[in-house]
Amino acid sequence: MDLVVQSTQGETMGTTWSVRAVLPRELSLATWHDGIQAALDRVDGQMSTYRPQSDLSRFNSAPAGTWHVLPAECFDVVEHALSVARDSGGAYDPTVGPLVNLWGFGPETPRCGPPSIEAMNLASERVGWWKLRLDEATRSLYQPGGIYLDLSSVAKGYSVDLVGHCLDRLGIDAWLVEVGGELKGKGVKPDRSPWRIGIERPGAASGAVEHAGQLSQVLTLSGRAIATSGDYRRHFTAGDVHYSHHIDPRTGRPVAHGVASVSVLARDAMHADPIGTLMTVLGPEQGLSWASERGLAVMFILHGAGGLEERLSPAFAAALAS
Repeated sequence: MDLVVQSTQGETMGTTWSVRAVLPRELSLATWHDGIQAALDRVDGQMSTYRPQSDLSRFNSAPAGTWHVLPAECFDVVEHALSVARDSGGAYDPTVGPLVNLWGFGPETPRCGPPSIEAMNLASERVGWWKLRLDEATRSLYQPGGIYLDLSSVAKGYSVDLVGHCLDRLGIDAWLVEVGGELKGKGVKPDRSPWRIGIERPGAASGAVEHAGQLSQVLTLSGRAIATSGDYRRHFTAGDVHYSHHIDPRTGRPVAHGVASVSVLARDAMHADPIGTLMTVLGPEQGLSWASERGLAVMFILHGAGGLEERLSPAFAAALAS
């Protein structure tokens, strides 16, 4: 059987997606384009904070003391996000939305300067993952009042996994799925080589990597996923201060570490995605300690005195060597 790598792509969640898959030459991956797009649109329709009629937006605007049945996909993502929040002691918190919006990194108007202390205090009063309650039997989520969930740090990863499951059900054994820079690979290409991806060095123009010098590391991605979070795409500068879009939910402010980006390897993209955000909040010292205790594969790229510096957890170093 003559197998070839075929590609298809589209747009979702305000970004782009792409799929590469190994198929017999006589078949066309484009045949399944609409099914892939429908799966991604379903996630966006459930979890977008930019769509007023999404399940998440309806929950965020609901009155206090109400329970809301969520679609299975949305419930799974919320449940996972809350488990990471619990394990991190709130350094990662999916209820950080009011602070994200206040600092101009949500669906509202961007800012060109920091908000007032009073505004930060008011927004912080609406933040707290522990205020939420889940009912697994009914897939319901309790709105205690004022809670604004933001799943942007986990929904893209979930959508990568979802597309992978769709391809599996179609009997496609080798594929590489990418949504907004989060990736997962399975199997090998027709020449038996693995899927290889490069981790972009912060500063490459708008994601358009033109040569190997703009890559920090190159690794194989067959049987695992990678998510990268960085401060170089969304930020603003006021005076001499650089404000990252990563907000520390414990302080109400953008993180002040010298973290340029964090890449996380995991078995699934949903597990990798929020850890990148968490690592950026914790910073390299606490982050690498937290990740190493749990055997997680994490790479920091830091702004150092002599330029960009890399720091790897033992699991990430081992992954590069494999």
